[in-house]
Amino acid sequence: MFVQQKSGFNTDAGPCWIGWVDFNRSWKTARFHGRELRRFQGPDANFYDVETDEWFWLSGPKRDQTDARYKNTDPLVDPDALEPYRAFLAGEPLPGRGQG
Repeated sequence: MFVQQKSGFNTDAGPCWIGWVDFNRSWKTARFHGRELRRFQGPDANFYDVETDEWFWLSGPKRDQTDARYKNTDPLVDPDALEPYRAFLAGEPLPGRGQG
């Protein structure tokens, strides 16, 4: 997943990552880097941290690497997601998804 912190940063200038996100069965709660994020539809965010109230944008990664909504920023790729992400950029389906 592409994850970008929105709170405390100008539009799409916050830190961002490519990494694994664990969702609950209803997809309303996500866990990422030890944070519990809940679905929230704000003007620039779709999740918030339940502990800090910081806003985040979560979305699937894009092959053209234009993941940020308004500004292209280079995400930090988590080490355990690096090889699957490289394979995805090379045309492979995302892990857990078919050729769809």
